[in-house]
Amino acid sequence: MSGFDVDQVVGALRSVRGEWRDAQKRSREPAGREFPSRDALSVVIEQLKGALFPMRLGPSDLRHDGEDFYVAHTLDAALHALLEQARLELQYVGRHAPRAATEIDAQAREAVHAFGAALPGIRRLLDSDVTAAYQGDPAAHSVDEVLLCYPGVLAMIYHRLAHQLYSLQLPLLARIVAELAHGQTGIDIHPGAQIGSGFFIDHGTGVVIGETAVIGQRVRVYQAVTLGAKRFPVDAHGLLQKGLPRHPVVEDEVVIYAGATILGRVTIGRGAVIGGNVWLTADVPAGASVTQAGVQNAAPVGEALAVAAR
Repeated sequence: MSGFDVDQVVGALRSVRGEWRDAQKRSREPAGREFPSRDALSVVIEQLKGALFPMRLGPSDLRHDGEDFYVAHTLDAALHALLEQARLELQYVGRHAPRAATEIDAQAREAVHAFGAALPGIRRLLDSDVTAAYQGDPAAHSVDEVLLCYPGVLAMIYHRLAHQLYSLQLPLLARIVAELAHGQTGIDIHPGAQIGSGFFIDHGTGVVIGETAVIGQRVRVYQAVTLGAKRFPVDAHGLLQKGLPRHPVVEDEVVIYAGATILGRVTIGRGAVIGGNVWLTADVPAGASVTQAGVQNAAPVGEALAVAAR
């Protein structure tokens, strides 16, 4: 047909897949899909974005009198699709210790029910993020522009949803959602990161926020900021220890300028201002201003915020 030796390549690929599955102790028995679908989750998130912000991120022909009908229909479809992906993750996690399908289904339904119930609270948090972006950027002309155009706000929509999935013990779904945002915005936020209300990422490209980072309220960061780990402890077998607190704690009303790198379980005190391209591996007191020249004397929080605003 094509003149290429496709059959030979197909056979070789089958052998490689078999080697991988044996090494990972995967079954070779014919079966359905073993784990969640990135494409399916992408559709779910698009539906949830529309349900959360129907007149801005929903269909272009939607009118106010049809909002509730659209939200109900879209949310129902999204949650049913999410339920199937949750079942797949739970089956995948328990593949070495199989559980009854009814038990997996019950756990998946409970998680997705809780996720749906959390959506009004997520919308309120996102409203605070949109307001923070509008108020924090003199170039923003409206909250609608911020919601429609700003990659930092888009990343937070994904993160608020991903963090809820992470909290409901669906970390694989959460990580897929986070990576969808990463691919679209260049902003890499682990779904485990705890982020308070009114969070604003300006410009955004290259921002990295690690799994155990804790960020307070009304925090602002700029492009290429990293909140990362300083070291990676290993166990007696030389394997990385997972889940240890290893990323920064950023208290309320902190501003972190472009290119700053903050590593380790350090605390950046309330109202501190971290200058551009600063490398930090130590605590910063509340109200302090940090530049490449060093830490300036801590100022009252209000004064530090005024400096940041200038």
